[in-house]
Amino acid sequence: MKKIFLLAFLFLTPLVFGQKTTFTIKYSEQLAVYLFIENLSEHYPENVFKTEFQKSKYNTEHYNKIISKFDKLILDYSFRFDEYPYGSKKNMQTNDLLKKNLIETNNLTDFKLHSSGLIPNQTLTDLASCISEFTNVYNDLIYNPNKEKFEKQLAAIIKYSNDNNMNGYFETGLLFYNSSWDNAIPFVAAFYPLPNSKGFTAQAFCNNFISAVQVDLNSNKDLFSVMMHETYHIVYDEQSFEVKTQIDTYFKESKSKCSNYAYQLMNEVLATALGNGYVYEKLDGKLDTEDWYNRKYISLMAKKIYPVVKEYIDQKKAMDKNFIDTYIKLYEENFPDWINELDNIMTYRYVLSENETDSRKINQLFRYRSRTEFDSEITENSINKMKDTPLTKVVIISKNTAEKVKLLKNKFTELKEWKPNANKEFANKFFLNDKSQLIIINQKEATIETLFKLIK
Repeated sequence: MKKIFLLAFLFLTPLVFGQKTTFTIKYSEQLAVYLFIENLSEHYPENVFKTEFQKSKYNTEHYNKIISKFDKLILDYSFRFDEYPYGSKKNMQTNDLLKKNLIETNNLTDFKLHSSGLIPNQTLTDLASCISEFTNVYNDLIYNPNKEKFEKQLAAIIKYSNDNNMNGYFETGLLFYNSSWDNAIPFVAAFYPLPNSKGFTAQAFCNNFISAVQVDLNSNKDLFSVMMHETYHIVYDEQSFEVKTQIDTYFKESKSKCSNYAYQLMNEVLATALGNGYVYEKLDGKLDTEDWYNRKYISLMAKKIYPVVKEYIDQKKAMDKNFIDTYIKLYEENFPDWINELDNIMTYRYVLSENETDSRKINQLFRYRSRTEFDSEITENSINKMKDTPLTKVVIISKNTAEKVKLLKNKFTELKEWKPNANKEFANKFFLNDKSQLIIINQKEATIETLFKLIK
């Protein structure tokens, strides 16, 4: 029997027409089993789910064939909202919609009905079959051994939410971001147990938040500050076209050389300042003195902008031109060298290379990535597409160097005085007029890693 427990309804303060946006917290067996199989994939690193499965009686040819079948399913298609400024609104991902439907339906038949058309029907049928086959495996290995602790933990999460008026922080985000939400659409948060681990995982998409929770977790303020961090990404994403266009204009009209990379960083910085800064401080009674994020660029900039964010919240003001100008100024005055640090600028990258393995190699070199594009051709058309984005532009040439250099020089006026030796390897970086960096690599014998080390 399928077990989806509706555990609580938390009501947010009315925003429109006196209605209330509901925030539902639940356990979704379907989602938990899906994520369990995902973690068993050979492409996933070692984790507690994989450990439990590999030492169990279910580690047989039959179930391993199902895992292999799952691995081969193509579940993630995407499309852009092209009318919005580039990168200001998240691409729609079918994988997110599938997870949303797993959470919000009561059985796999309903799941298939609601998901029909998102992916090919045969793929959808195969996915549902994999989940069905592994449901008893998941319950036997993960859910049932942790059921008592998990349900107590979930009850504590619900009580903490009620006691601390978590709904108010959602409204705070709507006001600060100058965003909106249709109250007819509920937020649905799905939790599932994470045994033999410390901490939790977190992800948000559409109108959902999902988290694997350590069954002995004793710091709900940490969980909820991260939960609101992820929710603020949704609130930011739901800003209107007009608001996003206005913000985009403020950054593009800035005279600061740092404005582009400050813009690329802002979404994560503001979610951190609000969730890990403001919400945590309210819940704990004092500001967190540790790192707010496990990446220095985000943590340091979030702490630097936090006093301004808090001032706007206290004054019930929405982010505006003055806020954006202040944000850019703080970035430039405190972290001017970041626009030259590869670990930072390669977070947002557009790579052109006729060697498709270069994409994997670059992902290994720069594992943290926020926005990436890759094209396996170096042509006038591909260069034009790359040029129209604000991302770091990487061109890796491995043949016909003189021809490719000529193409690049014709497209980028900043290369007018550049006279490379096409017969030798090189790795050069140029700061462009759109305030992004252009990296051009000529590869002959050296590895990509070696050539990136030459960039200054």
